[in-house]
Amino acid sequence: MEEQAEELRELMRETGAFNDMQPNEVKKRNGNTRIIAITSGKGGVGKSNISVNMAIAYAQLGKKVILIDGDLGMANVNVLLNIVPQYNMMHVINKKKTMKEIILDTEYGIKFIAGANGFSKIANLSLDELDYFAQQFQSLESADIIIIDTGAGIANNVLQFVAAADEVLIVTTPEPTAITDAYGMIKIISTELPEKTVDLKLIVNRVRSAEEGKRISERIINIVSQFLGYKVDYMGFVYDDPIVSASVIRQKPFMIVNPTSKPATCLKHIVGKIEKIEVDNNEGVSTFLKKFLGRKK
Repeated sequence: MEEQAEELRELMRETGAFNDMQPNEVKKRNGNTRIIAITSGKGGVGKSNISVNMAIAYAQLGKKVILIDGDLGMANVNVLLNIVPQYNMMHVINKKKTMKEIILDTEYGIKFIAGANGFSKIANLSLDELDYFAQQFQSLESADIIIIDTGAGIANNVLQFVAAADEVLIVTTPEPTAITDAYGMIKIISTELPEKTVDLKLIVNRVRSAEEGKRISERIINIVSQFLGYKVDYMGFVYDDPIVSASVIRQKPFMIVNPTSKPATCLKHIVGKIEKIEVDNNEGVSTFLKKFLGRKK
C-alpha cells in the first residue's frame, strides 16, 4: 500500500504541469482538430469510462471538447453522463436534424453527441445525403479535441473510426483475456489497414501498481513489435479503485466526483503526456470524414 502511495505522489508531482497549464499553452498546434479514437479488443475493460473522463480532463485544460459515442451497438456514454439524448447522429444522417441541434452541452464543460445503430450504414447513403451529412459534420471543426468512444472488438465501424482518427488509444486490463484481445485488436489493425500506419497508444486500466501497468504494457508492446513489426506507445495506467464503480452508480464521472482520486490523477498524467506529443500531421475534421466515408464494407 505504501508503494502505491509513493507511486501516486510521483504521478501528482508529474501532473503538476497539467494543473498549471494556461489556456494559451494548450492552443491547437496547427489549427486543426485533434481526433482521438478510444477502443479495446473486448468489452468490460472500462473504455467508455476512460473516454468520458479523458474528455473532461482535456476540458479542464481549456480545450473545446466534443465526445462522440461511437459504440453503435452498446452505446452507454449517455448513461455515464446521466443524459437522455432526444436526438442522435441518425437524425442528421436522415436529414431530420442539423448537427447543431443534436449536440448536447453537459455540466462538465464538454459537448456530447449520441451515436446511432444505423451509423455504420453511412457508406450506403446517396450522394445528396452524404453531402448533407459531410456539411453538418464539418461544423465540428471548431473543437480542439474530438474523442470517439468506439465499440469493442473488430466490427467494421470500429475499423472505420480507427482508420480515420489521428490517434488511437487501446484500453486493456491485466486480465489475460483482455491482454490477448488487445493484441488481437492490434493484429487486425495492422493487417486490415495496411495502407495506413495507425498511431497506436496503449492504456492499461485497473492496475494494482505502476509496476503491473508497466509489465503488462511491455509484454504487449514487445510481442507486437516482434510478430507484427508494429509500433505501440505506452501512455500510462489507471489504478483499480472503488471510486470508479461508485461514480458509475452515481452517473457522475470520477474526474468530477473526486478530481484528486487515484484514477483521476492517472488520467491527468496520461492527458498531459499526450499533450506533449506534437501531432503535425493531424488534418482535421474534413480529412477524418473523407477517410471514414472512404472505408466501405
